[in-house]
Amino acid sequence: MTAPETYPAATWRLLISGANDGPTNMAVDEAVVLAVGEGDAPPTLRFFAWQPPCLSLGYAQAAAEVDLDRCRAHGWGVVRRPTGGRAILHIDELTYSVVAPAQDPRVAGGVIESYERLSAALVAGLHRLGLRPERARPIYPDRGVVGPACFDGPSQYEITVGGRKLVGSAQMRRQGLVLQHGALPLEGDIARIAQALAFETEGERRALEARLRFRATTLHLALGRRVTFAEAAEALAAGFAETLNLTLAPGDLTPRESELAERLRREKYANDAWTLRPVGIGEREK
Repeated sequence: MTAPETYPAATWRLLISGANDGPTNMAVDEAVVLAVGEGDAPPTLRFFAWQPPCLSLGYAQAAAEVDLDRCRAHGWGVVRRPTGGRAILHIDELTYSVVAPAQDPRVAGGVIESYERLSAALVAGLHRLGLRPERARPIYPDRGVVGPACFDGPSQYEITVGGRKLVGSAQMRRQGLVLQHGALPLEGDIARIAQALAFETEGERRALEARLRFRATTLHLALGRRVTFAEAAEALAAGFAETLNLTLAPGDLTPRESELAERLRREKYANDAWTLRPVGIGEREK
């Protein structure tokens, strides 16, 4: 692991975006990627929430894995992320995103190397809240076929507490830019996502609920106390600053980013042609 003092000092923008619907959140992430790539915005660490709650699908995840009727009945939105991975129900959580040029030493190299560096920052932030988290390496021997839910077991270098997954992250690399975003569940039933997914039998749904409650956790359960969005954001920001040798400058979206986000929301992320699109051959590996 690269020691924090080996990173050159840098200033990144800190965005606290509040709560928005799923299409807006994903449109803002991509707008920031485009703006950073154009040189119109600095590397950015963003914290945000979701209102209404929303199921996000990975870039290449089959839309058939979603039970749209159940999502509507619960008042949950559905959106497709620009990043890979499996479905996440964004509810009662803090979401982070990082956008930086791929040559930045904090995200340089392959996916695993950058995951490892950013995970170190997340771990440092969670330490500040009183946790002793670890970066995961396990693969459950009973896991079998990969299921549709992100929190059904950790991927390499994701964050666990007591062997249970706490933070799920996903990444996109495009035109020399890296976007990584991830979910930190603050409280509530981690198994609620099973109500948003399609199963052939109710037994399969109940089995996923049981696995999720065994394999994943929330900040409330891990700490034994409730943590607000603001407290979690402050701790994680401090972890990023300390671990990655950053000065975080609070800011806002630029007019260009706001314009891009509005267009991306309308034309892409709020459009069923994107959200419910068929999965192409080979796309599951992206």
